[in-house]
Amino acid sequence: MPFKDPIVFRKGEGQYLWDNEDNRFIDLLAMNVCISVGHAHPRVVQAAMQQAQELTHCTTMFYHPTPAHLAEELAATMPPGHEWVVHFTNSGAEAIDLAMTMARTYSGNLDIIALRNGYHGPTAAAQSVTGIAGWRHPGMPGNVAFVAEPNQYRGVFGPGTDPYLDEIDRVIATSTTGSVAGIIVESVQGYGGIIEMPAGYMSGAAQRIQAAGGLYIADEVQSGFGRTGKHYWGFQADNMVPDIVVVAKGLGNGFPIGAVIAKKSIAEPMGNKFLFHTYGANPMSCAAARAVLQVIQDEQLQSNARRVGAALLKRLQGLQSSFPELGDVRGSGLMLGMEFVTDSESKTPDRKTTAAVFESCREQKLILSKSGANQSILRMVPPLCLTLDDVEEVASGLEKALQDCCGE
Repeated sequence: MPFKDPIVFRKGEGQYLWDNEDNRFIDLLAMNVCISVGHAHPRVVQAAMQQAQELTHCTTMFYHPTPAHLAEELAATMPPGHEWVVHFTNSGAEAIDLAMTMARTYSGNLDIIALRNGYHGPTAAAQSVTGIAGWRHPGMPGNVAFVAEPNQYRGVFGPGTDPYLDEIDRVIATSTTGSVAGIIVESVQGYGGIIEMPAGYMSGAAQRIQAAGGLYIADEVQSGFGRTGKHYWGFQADNMVPDIVVVAKGLGNGFPIGAVIAKKSIAEPMGNKFLFHTYGANPMSCAAARAVLQVIQDEQLQSNARRVGAALLKRLQGLQSSFPELGDVRGSGLMLGMEFVTDSESKTPDRKTTAAVFESCREQKLILSKSGANQSILRMVPPLCLTLDDVEEVASGLEKALQDCCGE
Protein backbone atom coordinates (compact mmCIF):
# COMPACT_ATOMS: atom_id res chain seq x y z
CA MET A 1 0.00 0.00 0.00
CA PRO A 2 1.26 3.53 -0.79
CA PHE A 3 2.60 6.28 1.44
CA LYS A 4 0.12 8.75 2.92
CA ASP A 5 1.50 11.48 0.66
CA PRO A 6 2.19 10.67 -3.00
CA ILE A 7 5.75 10.30 -4.20
CA VAL A 8 6.81 10.97 -7.79
CA PHE A 9 9.82 9.18 -9.25
CA ARG A 10 11.52 10.50 -12.35
CA LYS A 11 14.58 8.28 -12.76
CA GLY A 12 15.91 4.87 -11.85
CA GLU A 13 19.31 3.23 -12.16
CA GLY A 14 20.22 -0.18 -10.78
CA GLN A 15 18.79 -0.48 -7.27
CA TYR A 16 18.22 3.27 -6.91
CA LEU A 17 15.38 5.69 -7.62
CA TRP A 18 15.32 9.51 -7.72
CA ASP A 19 12.21 11.55 -7.04
CA ASN A 20 11.23 14.83 -8.66
CA GLU A 21 13.26 16.71 -6.04
CA ASP A 22 16.36 14.65 -6.86
CA ASN A 23 16.35 12.67 -3.61
CA ARG A 24 17.92 9.23 -4.01
CA PHE A 25 16.09 6.18 -2.61
CA ILE A 26 17.03 2.52 -2.36
CA ASP A 27 14.26 0.55 -4.06
CA LEU A 28 13.59 -2.43 -1.77
CA LEU A 29 10.33 -3.11 -3.59
CA ALA A 30 11.75 -3.44 -7.14
CA MET A 31 8.64 -1.66 -8.32
CA ASN A 32 6.43 -4.51 -7.10
CA VAL A 33 9.06 -7.20 -7.77
CA CYS A 34 9.18 -6.30 -11.48
CA ILE A 35 12.72 -4.91 -11.64
CA SER A 36 14.93 -7.97 -11.42
CA VAL A 37 18.28 -6.89 -12.89
CA GLY A 38 18.09 -3.19 -12.04
CA HIS A 39 16.31 -0.07 -13.24
CA ALA A 40 17.18 0.98 -16.78
CA HIS A 41 19.71 -1.81 -17.22
CA PRO A 42 21.55 -0.79 -20.40
CA ARG A 43 21.50 -4.26 -21.98
CA VAL A 44 17.76 -4.65 -21.41
CA VAL A 45 17.02 -1.15 -22.67
CA GLN A 46 19.23 -1.66 -25.73
CA ALA A 47 17.55 -4.97 -26.59
CA ALA A 48 14.08 -3.41 -26.38
CA MET A 49 15.10 -0.31 -28.36
CA GLN A 50 16.70 -2.35 -31.11
CA GLN A 51 13.61 -4.51 -31.46
CA ALA A 52 11.29 -1.47 -31.39
CA GLN A 53 13.20 0.05 -34.29
CA GLU A 54 12.66 -3.10 -36.37
CA LEU A 55 9.13 -4.20 -35.41
CA THR A 56 7.24 -2.97 -32.38
CA HIS A 57 4.44 -5.53 -32.43
CA CYS A 58 3.53 -8.72 -34.24
CA THR A 59 0.17 -10.34 -33.65
CA THR A 60 0.15 -14.01 -32.70
CA MET A 61 -1.59 -14.76 -36.00
CA PHE A 62 1.96 -14.73 -37.34
CA TYR A 63 5.37 -15.90 -36.13
CA HIS A 64 8.35 -13.91 -34.93
CA PRO A 65 11.77 -15.28 -33.94
CA THR A 66 12.20 -13.31 -30.70
CA PRO A 67 9.30 -14.89 -28.75
CA ALA A 68 10.29 -18.28 -30.15
CA HIS A 69 13.86 -17.94 -28.87
CA LEU A 70 12.64 -16.70 -25.48
CA ALA A 71 10.33 -19.72 -25.20
CA GLU A 72 13.27 -22.03 -25.88
CA GLU A 73 15.39 -20.27 -23.27
CA LEU A 74 12.66 -20.43 -20.63
CA ALA A 75 12.00 -24.10 -21.34
CA ALA A 76 15.72 -24.77 -20.89
CA THR A 77 15.51 -23.56 -17.28
CA MET A 78 12.89 -26.19 -16.42
CA PRO A 79 13.71 -29.62 -14.89
CA PRO A 80 15.17 -31.99 -17.51
CA GLY A 81 13.47 -35.14 -18.70
CA HIS A 82 10.26 -33.42 -19.82
CA GLU A 83 9.16 -31.63 -22.97
CA TRP A 84 8.11 -28.10 -22.01
CA VAL A 85 6.06 -25.60 -24.01
CA VAL A 86 5.49 -21.89 -23.38
CA HIS A 87 2.57 -19.54 -23.92
CA PHE A 88 3.13 -15.80 -23.40
CA THR A 89 0.58 -13.52 -21.75
CA ASN A 90 0.32 -9.81 -21.04
CA SER A 91 0.71 -10.21 -17.28
CA GLY A 92 1.09 -12.62 -14.40
CA ALA A 93 -2.61 -12.53 -13.53
CA GLU A 94 -3.52 -13.60 -17.06
CA ALA A 95 -0.95 -16.36 -16.84
CA ILE A 96 -2.64 -17.59 -13.65
CA ASP A 97 -6.00 -17.57 -15.46
CA LEU A 98 -4.53 -19.62 -18.30
CA ALA A 99 -2.86 -22.09 -15.94
CA MET A 100 -6.20 -22.69 -14.21
CA THR A 101 -7.97 -23.16 -17.55
CA MET A 102 -5.23 -25.53 -18.69
CA ALA A 103 -5.50 -27.64 -15.53
CA ARG A 104 -9.29 -27.87 -15.83
CA THR A 105 -9.12 -28.71 -19.52
CA TYR A 106 -6.50 -31.42 -19.06
CA SER A 107 -8.00 -33.04 -15.97
CA GLY A 108 -11.66 -32.68 -16.84
CA ASN A 109 -12.21 -31.54 -13.23
CA LEU A 110 -13.26 -28.13 -11.94
CA ASP A 111 -12.15 -27.88 -8.31
CA ILE A 112 -8.88 -26.09 -7.58
CA ILE A 113 -7.11 -26.00 -4.24
CA ALA A 114 -5.42 -22.76 -3.17
CA LEU A 115 -3.64 -21.58 -0.04
CA ARG A 116 -4.87 -19.06 2.45
CA ASN A 117 -2.71 -15.95 2.45
CA GLY A 118 -1.73 -16.61 -1.17
CA TYR A 119 -1.85 -13.83 -3.75
CA HIS A 120 -2.18 -14.59 -7.45
CA GLY A 121 -3.51 -11.45 -9.16
CA PRO A 122 -6.44 -9.06 -9.59
CA THR A 123 -8.38 -10.63 -12.49
CA ALA A 124 -11.60 -12.45 -11.57
CA ALA A 125 -10.10 -15.92 -11.91
CA ALA A 126 -6.83 -14.99 -10.18
CA GLN A 127 -8.81 -13.38 -7.36
CA SER A 128 -10.73 -16.61 -6.90
CA VAL A 129 -7.52 -18.39 -5.81
CA THR A 130 -6.25 -15.44 -3.75
CA GLY A 131 -6.70 -16.13 -0.05
CA ILE A 132 -6.59 -12.53 1.21
CA ALA A 133 -9.95 -10.82 1.79
CA GLY A 134 -8.73 -7.37 0.81
CA TRP A 135 -8.02 -8.59 -2.72
CA ARG A 136 -11.33 -10.41 -3.24
CA HIS A 137 -14.27 -8.67 -4.94
CA PRO A 138 -17.85 -9.73 -5.78
CA GLY A 139 -18.39 -11.87 -8.86
CA MET A 140 -15.43 -14.22 -8.68
CA PRO A 141 -15.88 -17.68 -10.23
CA GLY A 142 -16.25 -20.63 -7.87
CA ASN A 143 -14.92 -24.18 -7.56
CA VAL A 144 -12.02 -23.10 -5.33
CA ALA A 145 -11.29 -24.54 -1.89
CA PHE A 146 -8.66 -23.16 0.46
CA VAL A 147 -6.18 -24.93 2.74
CA ALA A 148 -4.15 -23.41 5.56
CA GLU A 149 -0.79 -22.09 4.44
CA PRO A 150 2.17 -23.80 6.17
CA ASN A 151 3.24 -20.65 8.00
CA GLN A 152 6.02 -21.68 10.35
CA TYR A 153 5.61 -18.57 12.52
CA ARG A 154 1.86 -18.29 13.05
CA GLY A 155 0.28 -21.18 11.13
CA VAL A 156 -2.96 -22.67 12.50
CA PHE A 157 -1.23 -26.04 13.00
CA GLY A 158 1.98 -24.58 14.38
CA PRO A 159 5.40 -25.36 12.88
CA GLY A 160 5.93 -28.48 10.78
CA THR A 161 4.82 -29.85 7.45
CA ASP A 162 2.69 -32.98 7.89
CA PRO A 163 -0.35 -31.29 9.51
CA TYR A 164 -0.64 -28.95 6.55
CA LEU A 165 -0.39 -31.83 4.09
CA ASP A 166 -3.07 -33.72 6.03
CA GLU A 167 -5.28 -30.65 5.65
CA ILE A 168 -5.06 -31.00 1.85
CA ASP A 169 -6.48 -34.53 2.13
CA ARG A 170 -9.27 -33.32 4.42
CA VAL A 171 -10.24 -30.45 2.13
CA ILE A 172 -10.28 -32.70 -0.94
CA ALA A 173 -12.52 -35.13 0.94
CA THR A 174 -14.93 -32.50 2.28
CA SER A 175 -14.88 -29.39 0.08
CA THR A 176 -14.50 -30.82 -3.43
CA THR A 177 -16.09 -33.55 -5.52
CA GLY A 178 -13.12 -35.73 -4.60
CA SER A 179 -11.55 -35.14 -8.00
CA VAL A 180 -9.59 -31.92 -8.48
CA ALA A 181 -8.10 -29.95 -11.36
CA GLY A 182 -5.05 -28.85 -9.44
CA ILE A 183 -3.44 -26.91 -6.64
CA ILE A 184 -1.76 -23.53 -7.07
CA VAL A 185 1.13 -22.66 -4.73
CA GLU A 186 3.54 -19.75 -4.46
CA SER A 187 6.89 -21.34 -3.65
CA VAL A 188 7.34 -18.35 -1.35
CA GLN A 189 4.20 -16.37 -0.62
CA GLY A 190 5.10 -12.84 -1.62
CA TYR A 191 2.38 -10.33 -0.84
CA GLY A 192 1.21 -12.72 1.90
CA GLY A 193 4.31 -11.81 3.87
CA ILE A 194 7.30 -13.87 2.69
CA ILE A 195 6.08 -17.30 3.74
CA GLU A 196 8.44 -20.02 2.51
CA MET A 197 7.03 -23.47 1.90
CA PRO A 198 8.72 -25.79 4.44
CA ALA A 199 10.73 -28.82 3.32
CA GLY A 200 8.53 -31.53 1.91
CA TYR A 201 5.42 -29.40 1.51
CA MET A 202 5.50 -28.76 -2.23
CA SER A 203 6.38 -32.34 -3.16
CA GLY A 204 3.85 -33.70 -0.66
CA ALA A 205 1.12 -31.41 -1.96
CA ALA A 206 1.85 -32.49 -5.54
CA GLN A 207 1.53 -36.17 -4.61
CA ARG A 208 -1.83 -35.63 -2.92
CA ILE A 209 -3.24 -33.50 -5.71
CA GLN A 210 -2.05 -35.84 -8.47
CA ALA A 211 -3.64 -38.77 -6.61
CA ALA A 212 -6.95 -36.87 -6.84
CA GLY A 213 -6.55 -36.37 -10.58
CA GLY A 214 -5.10 -32.86 -10.54
CA LEU A 215 -1.98 -30.92 -11.46
CA TYR A 216 0.56 -28.95 -9.45
CA ILE A 217 0.79 -25.30 -10.55
CA ALA A 218 3.87 -23.46 -9.29
CA ASP A 219 3.40 -19.69 -9.07
CA GLU A 220 6.94 -18.35 -9.54
CA VAL A 221 5.90 -14.80 -10.40
CA GLN A 222 7.71 -13.39 -7.34
CA SER A 223 10.04 -16.20 -6.21
CA GLY A 224 11.54 -17.09 -9.58
CA PHE A 225 14.64 -16.04 -11.54
CA GLY A 226 17.10 -16.62 -8.71
CA ARG A 227 15.45 -14.28 -6.21
CA THR A 228 15.66 -16.71 -3.28
CA GLY A 229 19.38 -17.16 -3.95
CA LYS A 230 19.23 -20.91 -3.30
CA HIS A 231 17.75 -21.95 -6.64
CA TYR A 232 16.72 -20.42 -9.95
CA TRP A 233 13.10 -21.46 -9.28
CA GLY A 234 11.54 -21.62 -5.84
CA PHE A 235 10.06 -25.08 -6.38
CA GLN A 236 13.56 -26.50 -6.81
CA ALA A 237 14.03 -26.17 -3.04
CA ASP A 238 11.85 -29.26 -2.70
CA ASN A 239 13.42 -31.20 -5.58
CA MET A 240 10.06 -31.59 -7.30
CA VAL A 241 8.73 -31.10 -10.82
CA PRO A 242 5.55 -29.01 -11.27
CA ASP A 243 3.11 -29.72 -14.07
CA ILE A 244 2.65 -26.01 -14.85
CA VAL A 245 4.83 -23.03 -13.95
CA VAL A 246 3.63 -19.41 -14.02
CA VAL A 247 6.14 -16.57 -14.42
CA ALA A 248 5.98 -12.80 -14.95
CA LYS A 249 7.19 -9.59 -13.26
CA GLY A 250 11.00 -9.97 -13.11
CA LEU A 251 11.01 -11.69 -16.49
CA GLY A 252 10.50 -8.34 -18.23
CA ASN A 253 12.41 -6.07 -15.81
CA GLY A 254 9.59 -3.57 -16.15
CA PHE A 255 8.41 -4.49 -19.64
CA PRO A 256 4.95 -6.14 -19.42
CA ILE A 257 5.07 -9.89 -19.98
CA GLY A 258 3.96 -13.13 -18.37
CA ALA A 259 4.23 -16.77 -19.36
CA VAL A 260 2.83 -20.20 -18.66
CA ILE A 261 5.38 -22.99 -18.96
CA ALA A 262 3.81 -26.45 -19.06
CA LYS A 263 4.57 -30.03 -19.90
CA LYS A 264 3.62 -30.49 -23.55
CA SER A 265 1.16 -33.31 -22.88
CA ILE A 266 -0.75 -31.05 -20.48
CA ALA A 267 -0.92 -28.14 -22.93
CA GLU A 268 -1.97 -30.17 -25.96
CA PRO A 269 -5.73 -30.41 -25.16
CA MET A 270 -5.86 -26.59 -25.30
CA GLY A 271 -5.27 -26.85 -29.05
CA ASN A 272 -8.94 -27.65 -29.61
CA LYS A 273 -9.99 -24.08 -28.74
CA PHE A 274 -8.89 -20.56 -29.67
CA LEU A 275 -6.91 -18.56 -27.08
CA PHE A 276 -4.45 -15.71 -27.40
CA HIS A 277 -3.22 -12.64 -25.51
CA THR A 278 -2.90 -9.57 -27.70
CA TYR A 279 0.47 -8.37 -26.42
CA GLY A 280 1.58 -11.65 -24.85
CA ALA A 281 4.28 -12.40 -27.39
CA ASN A 282 5.14 -8.77 -28.07
CA PRO A 283 8.60 -8.81 -29.69
CA MET A 284 9.82 -5.77 -27.75
CA SER A 285 8.92 -7.25 -24.34
CA CYS A 286 10.31 -10.61 -25.40
CA ALA A 287 13.57 -9.00 -26.53
CA ALA A 288 13.87 -7.32 -23.13
CA ALA A 289 13.13 -10.63 -21.40
CA ARG A 290 15.82 -12.44 -23.38
CA ALA A 291 18.31 -9.82 -22.23
CA VAL A 292 17.11 -10.23 -18.63
CA LEU A 293 17.80 -13.97 -18.67
CA GLN A 294 21.28 -13.36 -20.04
CA VAL A 295 22.08 -10.62 -17.53
CA ILE A 296 21.01 -12.82 -14.60
CA GLN A 297 23.50 -15.40 -15.81
CA ASP A 298 26.35 -13.10 -16.85
CA GLU A 299 26.23 -10.93 -13.72
CA GLN A 300 25.72 -13.94 -11.42
CA LEU A 301 22.70 -12.30 -9.83
CA GLN A 302 21.41 -15.48 -8.22
CA SER A 303 24.60 -15.89 -6.20
CA ASN A 304 24.53 -12.14 -5.47
CA ALA A 305 21.00 -12.52 -4.10
CA ARG A 306 22.18 -15.35 -1.87
CA ARG A 307 25.22 -13.46 -0.55
CA VAL A 308 23.69 -10.01 -0.14
CA GLY A 309 20.38 -11.39 1.11
CA ALA A 310 22.14 -13.42 3.82
CA ALA A 311 24.01 -10.31 4.98
CA LEU A 312 20.82 -8.25 5.09
CA LEU A 313 18.90 -11.00 6.90
CA LYS A 314 21.63 -11.15 9.55
CA ARG A 315 21.35 -7.41 10.11
CA LEU A 316 17.56 -7.64 10.34
CA GLN A 317 17.85 -10.43 12.89
CA GLY A 318 20.14 -8.18 14.91
CA LEU A 319 17.43 -5.50 14.91
CA GLN A 320 14.89 -8.08 16.07
CA SER A 321 16.82 -8.63 19.29
CA SER A 322 16.56 -4.90 20.07
CA PHE A 323 12.93 -4.28 19.14
CA PRO A 324 10.29 -6.60 20.66
CA GLU A 325 7.77 -5.24 18.17
CA LEU A 326 9.56 -7.36 15.56
CA GLY A 327 7.88 -10.71 16.05
CA ASP A 328 9.58 -12.45 13.16
CA VAL A 329 12.26 -11.78 10.57
CA ARG A 330 12.42 -14.27 7.73
CA GLY A 331 13.17 -15.04 4.11
CA SER A 332 15.98 -16.11 1.87
CA GLY A 333 17.98 -14.38 -0.81
CA LEU A 334 16.49 -11.02 -1.68
CA MET A 335 12.98 -11.99 -0.56
CA LEU A 336 12.75 -10.87 3.07
CA GLY A 337 10.07 -9.85 5.53
CA MET A 338 9.74 -8.23 8.97
CA GLU A 339 6.53 -9.02 10.87
CA PHE A 340 5.31 -6.66 13.60
CA VAL A 341 3.26 -7.85 16.59
CA THR A 342 1.80 -6.22 19.69
CA ASP A 343 3.51 -8.86 21.85
CA SER A 344 5.59 -11.95 21.20
CA GLU A 345 3.30 -14.31 23.09
CA SER A 346 -0.03 -13.63 21.41
CA LYS A 347 1.59 -12.70 18.08
CA THR A 348 -1.26 -10.25 17.48
CA PRO A 349 -0.54 -8.44 14.18
CA ASP A 350 0.47 -4.81 14.75
CA ARG A 351 -0.81 -2.88 11.77
CA LYS A 352 -0.35 0.51 13.42
CA THR A 353 3.36 0.11 14.14
CA THR A 354 3.96 -1.38 10.69
CA ALA A 355 2.38 1.69 9.08
CA ALA A 356 4.42 4.05 11.25
CA VAL A 357 7.72 2.33 10.45
CA PHE A 358 6.76 2.22 6.77
CA GLU A 359 6.23 5.99 6.72
CA SER A 360 9.46 6.55 8.64
CA CYS A 361 11.36 4.47 6.07
CA ARG A 362 10.42 7.05 3.48
CA GLU A 363 12.30 9.63 5.53
CA GLN A 364 15.29 7.26 5.49
CA LYS A 365 15.00 7.07 1.67
CA LEU A 366 13.96 3.42 1.68
CA ILE A 367 11.13 2.12 -0.50
CA LEU A 368 9.45 -1.12 0.63
CA SER A 369 5.87 -2.32 1.07
CA LYS A 370 3.30 -3.14 3.72
CA SER A 371 2.14 -6.68 3.06
CA GLY A 372 0.14 -9.54 4.50
CA ALA A 373 -3.54 -9.96 5.24
CA ASN A 374 -3.22 -7.56 8.19
CA GLN A 375 -0.73 -5.16 6.57
CA SER A 376 1.62 -6.04 9.44
CA ILE A 377 4.66 -7.13 7.45
CA LEU A 378 7.29 -5.01 5.74
CA ARG A 379 8.36 -6.82 2.59
CA MET A 380 11.78 -6.35 0.97
CA VAL A 381 12.23 -7.66 -2.57
CA PRO A 382 14.87 -5.36 -4.12
CA PRO A 383 16.48 -5.67 -7.54
CA LEU A 384 18.91 -8.58 -7.59
CA CYS A 385 21.82 -6.16 -8.04
CA LEU A 386 21.60 -4.83 -4.47
CA THR A 387 25.13 -4.75 -3.04
CA LEU A 388 26.80 -5.44 0.27
CA ASP A 389 27.51 -1.70 0.52
CA ASP A 390 23.76 -1.08 0.29
CA VAL A 391 23.11 -3.47 3.18
CA GLU A 392 24.67 -1.11 5.69
CA GLU A 393 22.63 1.82 4.41
CA VAL A 394 19.42 -0.22 4.49
CA ALA A 395 20.07 -1.61 7.97
CA SER A 396 20.98 1.80 9.37
CA GLY A 397 17.88 3.35 7.83
CA LEU A 398 15.64 0.63 9.20
CA GLU A 399 17.19 0.95 12.65
CA LYS A 400 16.57 4.69 12.64
CA ALA A 401 12.97 4.17 11.52
CA LEU A 402 12.43 1.60 14.28
CA GLN A 403 13.96 3.88 16.89
CA ASP A 404 11.71 6.75 15.80
CA CYS A 405 8.57 4.61 15.99
CA CYS A 406 9.32 2.03 18.67
CA GLY A 407 12.06 3.47 20.84
CA GLU A 408 11.20 4.53 24.36
